[in-house]
Amino acid sequence: MTRSLGGKILTLALTASLVAACTSTSNEEPEEPTGPVELSFWSWAPNIEKVVDRWNADNPDMKVTLSKQAGGADIVTKLLTAAKAGNPPDLAQVEYQALPTLVSNDVLADIAGQANQVKDRFAEGTWQQVTLGTDAVYAIPQDAAPMMLYYRSDLFERFGLTVPKTWDEFAQTARTLRGKTDKHLLTTFSATDPGWFAGLTQQAGAAWWGIEGESWRVSVNDAATKKVADYWGGLVAEGVVDGKPMYTPEWNKALNDGTLLAWPSAVWAPGVLAGNAPDTKGKWAMAPLPQWTAGENRTGNWGGSSTGVTAASKHKTAAVKFATWLNTDPTATSMLVREAAVYPAARDAQTGSALAQPPAFFANQADFYPLTKQIAETAAGVTWGPNVNVTYQVYQDEFAKAISQKTPFSAAVDAMQTATVDDMRKNGFTIAG
Repeated sequence: MTRSLGGKILTLALTASLVAACTSTSNEEPEEPTGPVELSFWSWAPNIEKVVDRWNADNPDMKVTLSKQAGGADIVTKLLTAAKAGNPPDLAQVEYQALPTLVSNDVLADIAGQANQVKDRFAEGTWQQVTLGTDAVYAIPQDAAPMMLYYRSDLFERFGLTVPKTWDEFAQTARTLRGKTDKHLLTTFSATDPGWFAGLTQQAGAAWWGIEGESWRVSVNDAATKKVADYWGGLVAEGVVDGKPMYTPEWNKALNDGTLLAWPSAVWAPGVLAGNAPDTKGKWAMAPLPQWTAGENRTGNWGGSSTGVTAASKHKTAAVKFATWLNTDPTATSMLVREAAVYPAARDAQTGSALAQPPAFFANQADFYPLTKQIAETAAGVTWGPNVNVTYQVYQDEFAKAISQKTPFSAAVDAMQTATVDDMRKNGFTIAG
């Protein structure tokens, strides 16, 4: 499970823009050494060593040595440091939103020559997250994190609520519930989870970063993002949804005792609910996210990761072969589901015996994974920028301030835009407009 790239990332001076790096024609790679190959791999996925052991048993001349790492910003910082020192691993698990940071610092290799052979095995929106420019590919998708709506089916029945199919209906459901009880709220808006907010804006059509020729386009405060911000700001101001952060003891208690009835989240949410709200097992159900327009069918992503090959690797061909096997081979992806508890990005891996049964916490919803697969296909594509950590940090600061001071959420989005652009320009990136 991967939620967001939080915290500070080591800042390195950039001598060229990311756009130039991913659109220029690189020199021909030197011939790779022949003979037995040893590959180093950094990953934080639980029990990933079991999958690596299976590869090594079947490929004795292409051994992979695993080094377990912390995820999120920690592995990014370590990769930047190792690359600068000249000793990065051959492969690394990387969150999608961290890829441009690593590309801009020459940590990851463009593997399009081999990777494009498996492009069709992934949903278009998922594949877009590992690409930059027109042709460059910097990783193989590993796990997807489509967003959906989780709700307490027993409490919806108790209060006579209908599962909302649009965000307008969601808002009305929040008001209806509040009119019936002063002890319950439909959900909360969290100022501590920028990845959650980013996924919601993706569903609305937001595109925070893009590439125009040799320049970056930055529009964190685009119309879609402001629409989402104003929507949630209005609900918080009305008092029909909470404005307290997720992942706190208070939030856990609210989920466990039924104070909160719903949670827009991602495919990995059942594991969180099982750990944080154990008394509610069997009382939840999952449905697609409400849509901004009735009849639409679209979602965003909250998290997910990929397997990248480093530019310094002397065995790129072998490394891509392992990364492809890890994320597309039926044996490997089944082990990722069973052992590492990830929702695989590859289409074919989203069905089959490993996902034949719903999560134990949702045992009453037999169609959990078939429905998840349908939702995953509708995830919006997104291009991440080279300083997501800056954008996310300002989100946390400014939205927390907006909630406490009861100021418009749209102003927080403007602050995110300003800080993102200023940081990119400071680091030598060319910004269109």
